[in-house]
Amino acid sequence: METRVAGCACDNDQFDGQSPSYKRALIAVIAINAVMFFVEMSAGFLGGSQALKADALDFAGDTATYALSLAVIGAALHTRATAALIKGASLALMAVFVLITTIASAFGDVSPAAPVMSGVGLLALGANVASIFILLRWRDGDSNVRSVWLCSRNDAIGNIAVIAAGGAVWLTGSFWPDLIVAALLASLFAKSSYSIIAQAMKERRASLNFADGRI
Repeated sequence: METRVAGCACDNDQFDGQSPSYKRALIAVIAINAVMFFVEMSAGFLGGSQALKADALDFAGDTATYALSLAVIGAALHTRATAALIKGASLALMAVFVLITTIASAFGDVSPAAPVMSGVGLLALGANVASIFILLRWRDGDSNVRSVWLCSRNDAIGNIAVIAAGGAVWLTGSFWPDLIVAALLASLFAKSSYSIIAQAMKERRASLNFADGRI
């Protein structure tokens, strides 16, 4: 277990995940995300929806990064911050990938299946709302813990957007609402990536300063 030092600015008394109940909650959320990745990606291909595929990729990314979060619980602050940096970088890469595939899809002319978009989006929203309530007690903490909360919140926002896009596709018969939502999800990934990386870098600098005896 990491030793806490009074007055150490590298720690800031932030919750670092060392709680049996938090670990159980994280395992439950990992399972939910893994199942929803397969469900939503399959629906994305069957329904021809970029928004569903983008949201499914978010589920996949969350499954991997939450597992990383679980693995580094109890490690030194520098290690936990490094794990958060990896998660932030993966979100940035995901944002770029979704944006590129969305731009490519804009040159097509096939509208996605609106009922599939909204129906699966509603199912995914239920899964993410469940995850949010499971993690609600631990929405604040170090960059490793906070990144889990931010990703779960992003997922719920994304699901609401997918459901709305499905309704817009049904009303207009156009594929543009689907592509717009996919692009917005990419921007949300990028914003969260910046937030996670900024906090993780701050924690890494603080831990290095403490190791060097400067604080």
